[in-house]
Amino acid sequence: MGKAVPKNIKARARSLMEAFPDVFSSDFEKNKEFLNSLGLPFFKSTRNNVAGYISRQKHK
Repeated sequence: MGKAVPKNIKARARSLMEAFPDVFSSDFEKNKEFLNSLGLPFFKSTRNNVAGYISRQKHK
């Protein structure tokens, strides 16, 4: 069974992947640092969830 990801995490991740398609990769740490550099008002856990979701999507 896979992980259940909330809709708000998926929505934020998808919009960011559409806006910055070449920046994200399957590396969680790089994605997390890029999200930090954007200066978006994410909680730490939300940022990590978004970065992890993007990493899993790019890994496929």
